[in-house]
Amino acid sequence: MPPKLRDVAERAGVSVKTVSNVVNGYVHVKDATRDRVQRAIDELGYRPNLTARSLRSGRSGVLALAVPELDVPYFAELARLVVETAADRGYTVVIDQTGGGREQEMVVLKGIRSHFVDGVLFSPLALSAADLRARTDRAPLVLLGERAPRGPDDHVGIDNVRAARDATEHLVAIGCRRIAAIGAQTGGPGATARQRLSGYRASLTEAGLPYDPDLVVPARSFHRADGFAAMAALLALPDPPDGVFCFNDPLALGALRCLATRGIRVPQDVAVVGFDDAEDGRYSTPSLSTIAPDKPTIATTAVDFLLARIDGTAPTGPRRTTAPHTLVPRESTDR
Repeated sequence: MPPKLRDVAERAGVSVKTVSNVVNGYVHVKDATRDRVQRAIDELGYRPNLTARSLRSGRSGVLALAVPELDVPYFAELARLVVETAADRGYTVVIDQTGGGREQEMVVLKGIRSHFVDGVLFSPLALSAADLRARTDRAPLVLLGERAPRGPDDHVGIDNVRAARDATEHLVAIGCRRIAAIGAQTGGPGATARQRLSGYRASLTEAGLPYDPDLVVPARSFHRADGFAAMAALLALPDPPDGVFCFNDPLALGALRCLATRGIRVPQDVAVVGFDDAEDGRYSTPSLSTIAPDKPTIATTAVDFLLARIDGTAPTGPRRTTAPHTLVPRESTDR
């Protein structure tokens, strides 16, 4: 028979209630007592009965995180931070990948494992404000990233327009005058791309530089291969760019690879800036200048927003917060 609470209590020399308090993360337990109970738990191999706990409390202790693509470094790194933050607060996280398509995102909106999770963190790409307002699932929901304005749910994001302006202004400041943009998306689930394109254009206007549509290259997705292909198209122009703003780091890494295969020096001939501060960019050759969203703040704020909704301590209306970002200059713009 698997060990029970009373077995742990006997081994630790405490009451069953004390063991329950430790297992459920109750804060008012002396450190020495908590350590003794934890040793007993480890020695006996005790595992809480989550089904019984759920029936007693009405909660599962599980959160869901739904993101478009786990192989995009930003979402992978954010997922890790969400899992760590939730664990610190006594919760487990299950992760779902939507592919950024409306059909799968609607599945999340209608109730991702609603019988199993206490709340959902969701980074949608294809949904509208009307979709969000029509939601009938009652599980608490917090949105990450971009979403249609005036939605009914809590939201944690970044200022994509301002961040894109900062990236482009950095290229202007180091002397670039023909600045390209890689990652434009004109239709479908492209809110991120549209906001970053808007910031790019605003920065050019402020600098007195013309907007040249030939220097704006679309990308079907934000992957390395798309960045490589877009950079190749830019190099084929009669007057190629001397600076490139890529709408995420994988696009920028693909662009860097293309430039390397053509023998073009970075940053002397072409300077490159990415977006997201993915770990890969710190170890590329040259290392990648990038916009760094404050991912720990995004994860912590989103989890705390969701837990407040679950606990019933959140305000009535939707909360919206913008996490900070910074420009991280590295070798790819070190002129």
